[in-house]
Amino acid sequence: MKLLKNLTVQVIIAIILGIIVGAIWPEFGASLKILADLFIKLIKMLIAPIIFLTVVIGIGGMGDMKKVGKIGGKALLYFEIVSTIALAIGIMVAVLINAGDGFDTSKAQDADISNFTSAAASSSEAGLGGFIYDIIPENFVGAIASGALLPTLFSAILFGIATASLGEKTRPVITFFEQVSEIFFKIVGMVMKISPIGAFGAMAYTIGFFGLGSLKSLGLLMVAVYITMFLFVVFVLGSIAKYFGFNIFRFIAYIKDEIFIVIGTSSSESALPSLMRKLENLGCGKQVVGLVVPTGYSFNLDGTSIYLSMAALFIAQAYGVDLSWLEIVTLLGVLMITSKGAAGVTGSGFITLAATLAAFPMVPVEGIALLIGVDRFMSEARAVTNLIGNGVACVVISKSENDFDAEMAAKAMPVKG
Repeated sequence: MKLLKNLTVQVIIAIILGIIVGAIWPEFGASLKILADLFIKLIKMLIAPIIFLTVVIGIGGMGDMKKVGKIGGKALLYFEIVSTIALAIGIMVAVLINAGDGFDTSKAQDADISNFTSAAASSSEAGLGGFIYDIIPENFVGAIASGALLPTLFSAILFGIATASLGEKTRPVITFFEQVSEIFFKIVGMVMKISPIGAFGAMAYTIGFFGLGSLKSLGLLMVAVYITMFLFVVFVLGSIAKYFGFNIFRFIAYIKDEIFIVIGTSSSESALPSLMRKLENLGCGKQVVGLVVPTGYSFNLDGTSIYLSMAALFIAQAYGVDLSWLEIVTLLGVLMITSKGAAGVTGSGFITLAATLAAFPMVPVEGIALLIGVDRFMSEARAVTNLIGNGVACVVISKSENDFDAEMAAKAMPVKG
């Protein structure tokens, strides 16, 4: 009975029950989406204030603006290199397996993709300038109230820089924010207790609405996406982890609770607050966690990058569009920009794919309809990869800044044997 009190076990049981309910009673299973929506809404309610507080505490607590710039620059450079590797790997695998060749595209004609194309159209029309413009919020309070990740991050960075530049006189403000942050993390702990219910509802909806049969027609693409992400985590992130002195498998075991929550909800944001606390307990510097993890959720989406590149080429192959290597490199460049707009929320990767194809007219944007039935099944893989990627990034930056407590890490991730 003690085992049943473990959150990981509860989430696993909930996922299994959700699959069973969705398969046996599909209509009832589809109606349980409300349970997942409520859980994710509770988490999203907390994310903006937590990001604002942790970023301000992280930057303001450093005091040294050179250190802030160094960590931020190092993190962005790391994000760009690793996410570009993820995009390139996705493209190479997609070209190699050629899963879309000979695929029946007639199903795409009857599908309703207006929700995705309208969002994509506004995104592509805005372009890079519009993307940058949208980062700046109308006001500080509005950024947090809207829950938008990038405007909240931008406001927090400005507030943190101003706080750090004023020096010791702002120490009471930082102390107050630290106390408020503790309250919010306490609320997160309360919300996480019902995460199995959210995972159950999400899985029951997915199986009940889309059905297990939808997996068959696009099985090769799905298998390729899962295997590619697994290999990326094990070999690319594993090599990075090994270079910086930690084991990727022990790290994954350490954040297993967060991984199963992400699998259940298909959203990496659902585990963001819990991941930040776990990384602090692992020995990562509080300031580094506060700056790197929230930034990574916008600029270091490794799983989304792999999915976008593979899905875009799958659609091109399905429609018989023979892309030259120059066009593939151009597609890679477009994806490097559009992938930064996906912030880890369920469905955002799909909208970003539509925006990418809208900016790359030789590949029919209506082709995204081919993936509607299985996108939800692949979203778990990309969300988990995003989560692991951001966790690894935080440890790497902490270690590179000599802001990592090895003794805490040894206690949190003991070497067995």
